[in-house]
Amino acid sequence: MHGNERTCEARYEALESDRLTFLDRARRCSELTIPTLVPPQAHSKSTIYYTPWQGIGARGVNNLASKLLLSLLPPNSPFFRLVVDDFTRDELTGQPGSKAIVDEGLSKIERAVQTEIEGSGLRSPVFLALKHLIVAGNVLLYLPKEGIRIWRLDNYVVKRDVLGNVLDVIAKDEVSPYSLSQSEIELLDDSSADENENEELERNVKVYTRWYRCDDDGERVHWKMYQEINGKVVPGSEGRFPVDKPPFMALRWNAVDGEDYGRSYVEEYLGDLISLEGLSKSIVEASAVAAKVVYLLNPNGLTRLKDVTQAESGDVILGKSDDLSSVKSDKQADMRIAYEAAKTISERLAMAFLMNSAVQRQAERVTAEEIRFMSAELEQILGGVYSVLSQEFQLPLVNRLMDRMTRSKRLPALPKGVVKPAIVTGLEALGRGHDLNKYMSLLQALQPLGPEILMQFMNPGDYISRVATSLGIDAAGLVKSQEEIQAMQQQQMQQQMLQMGGDLAGKLGPNVIKGISDRAAREDQGQPDQEQAAPTEG
Repeated sequence: MHGNERTCEARYEALESDRLTFLDRARRCSELTIPTLVPPQAHSKSTIYYTPWQGIGARGVNNLASKLLLSLLPPNSPFFRLVVDDFTRDELTGQPGSKAIVDEGLSKIERAVQTEIEGSGLRSPVFLALKHLIVAGNVLLYLPKEGIRIWRLDNYVVKRDVLGNVLDVIAKDEVSPYSLSQSEIELLDDSSADENENEELERNVKVYTRWYRCDDDGERVHWKMYQEINGKVVPGSEGRFPVDKPPFMALRWNAVDGEDYGRSYVEEYLGDLISLEGLSKSIVEASAVAAKVVYLLNPNGLTRLKDVTQAESGDVILGKSDDLSSVKSDKQADMRIAYEAAKTISERLAMAFLMNSAVQRQAERVTAEEIRFMSAELEQILGGVYSVLSQEFQLPLVNRLMDRMTRSKRLPALPKGVVKPAIVTGLEALGRGHDLNKYMSLLQALQPLGPEILMQFMNPGDYISRVATSLGIDAAGLVKSQEEIQAMQQQQMQQQMLQMGGDLAGKLGPNVIKGISDRAAREDQGQPDQEQAAPTEG
């Protein structure tokens, strides 16, 4: 048996107890946001899901997932760069100063990987995975030879070491026997071949997929995977992968030391969501009661019930106004308190989920700079999330895609340990975006001084290089260096001197120039000047 003597099903059931608390918490968070993300236990196609009384939870989750998706997988722009050490680059090419040549080749690989991301449709499943991270705090992604697969928390178990590194992952699927191959159907129990064979084939089959770290006889540590049905290994399902390029990603939102599973973002604000759910329910029900119109008729009065109920608009009936009155709840003050409390909680949740409506304060005049400042503060809240996802999602995704494309001969094999991907979005892009805003604000504040003062006190080349860095653009070869600027200035001075000499020659005339040239030639040959006075005889 692989890894240990127990079957996948037995090990899966043994690890389920450690997942129970996290799964119950995830279901509670999902119930108050998007109930279908983590469905209740023993759910089926006929399950009637809980309908929340408020929509701020679902709106917040979708909004935050959209922002994260645009940051982690920006459209038509690579979220990573392939970097090579300068000394290694010179050694590989055999010629110093080969940065442009090497970078051009690496840029082609970056664009090929980006094309793979655009063409394989990764954004839709990644968006769903981000929603699972925000609500449940855990999600399992699998990248086979083509496409991507997602398991929610109730369909997989994971075991980690004390440092949080994954040791063992088992995912469970329930599939129809009709979707299995003939070799896989043969793994089913022989008892299914009786008179109730058709009934047995209608039942779903549990298929377990396992990945675990392995060290075979002192060899290098690597990942092994296989699939299992009824305690038997599926033929052709076994595989082996490098330890740094696993085909799966067991993602967590917040990692807690000593825990195999993570905590979600919604869990941090679960108290506000529970409070808002109760207040929203009370307000809606009280509003329904207040909107109900019921009249009271004095039984001893002169007004008849039949006349009131059958009267049309504008009719005149016999009666007294004191005989008829409406039922009033007299709960306006209490409903006002509940409404203000619900409004305050909604604003707090909107701020937490980075919703644009929460950024702008309620006032007659709100400057654009104030909105930018508040937005930057809100974005800084997710700085830690960017750093975690860049290391646990973006880097493994790039490594896996490049390995998958290399195996299928769509990318050239790169030297091991020489070329490494570096993430240029997320936390790094967040910091660069803040720097860019500061540079633009500085330039805008100095504009009243005039262009002469700006050119006197500012270095345009350094400013352009810093702006390019903030935008994530490689300024090498694009922005001229100081040496290139000095060489260009010297060339311009030489051209000016040559031009001045040509103008002077035109003014002196050809005869004067010829005389000067002849005199210079005689001096070189040692002949005396003809215009010099002859020496006197003794």
